Amino acid sequence: MGDKCNLCPRNCAVERCDKKGYCNMGESLFVSRAALHMWEEPCISGERGSGTVFFSGCNLGCIYCQNHRISKGETGIEISVEKLVRIYHSLENMGAHNINLVTGSHFIKKIAESVEIAKKQGIKIPFIYNTSSYEKAESLKMLDGLIDIYLPDFKYYDEKTSRNYSNAPDYTIVAKKAIEEMVRQCPRVEFDDDTMLQKGVIIRHMLIPGHVYEGKKIMKYLWETYGDNVLYSIMSQYTPVKEFENYPNLSRGVRKKEYDSLVDFCLELGMENAYIQEGDCAKESFIPDFDELKIPEE
Repeated sequence: MGDKCNLCPRNCAVERCDKKGYCNMGESLFVSRAALHMWEEPCISGERGSGTVFFSGCNLGCIYCQNHRISKGETGIEISVEKLVRIYHSLENMGAHNINLVTGSHFIKKIAESVEIAKKQGIKIPFIYNTSSYEKAESLKMLDGLIDIYLPDFKYYDEKTSRNYSNAPDYTIVAKKAIEEMVRQCPRVEFDDDTMLQKGVIIRHMLIPGHVYEGKKIMKYLWETYGDNVLYSIMSQYTPVKEFENYPNLSRGVRKKEYDSLVDFCLELGMENAYIQEGDCAKESFIPDFDELKIPEE
């Protein structure tokens, strides 16, 4: 008998040594891709790229997920914690500005172990925890002192939206507590001389087509809560992955007037430390190719 998993807000209590949890993953560590990634915020990707590690599985499971193949656990290879640490070193040797850990909440214990080992072995570049924010604050405490930069999403504000799109009516309550813990751990934004982020929190909101009003509520809450203590990223890159019969708004991209309305609102709030996306950002270039597993050679 193994431990029942309650690492994330799903509290599915599955013994993942025997079967998969809500996250579509068992106990073993699976990685779908590890490579240099050029499409994060400029202070993350820089000129050489972010050393991005995509973990298989996901505890949120948005119906419009752009990375649905990995979120459903359909791709990936099983690796050990030791192999994961070697991947970190490989990415650093390739010139990565940082190590970017994407959607790893269901592996958070092993991630904490791997980062601790890597730092003891002398890795110098920052570690980033890239998350949907559907995280338990108490689980995030495992990463205290290990993660240098948090890159959380704030996806929804209205319970109906989070229920319909992610089967998570408690998303907003959970995300608020999770981001509060992230900011507690990384309370100050720090850059190096080359304008690359070394410490801090960047809170992302990807505008969902037809949800400008909700996006404004999110940005207002964030600004009133955190002000200039964090950075913000207002994203327009939503990419439809299929036709949605019940939610036709999800079958299209974000309209320019929708995105401009949200950005103008943020400027009216007084928000100046925000990244915005200009032009046609809803392109497949933002979606890594998971058809070919890409893991650095040792």
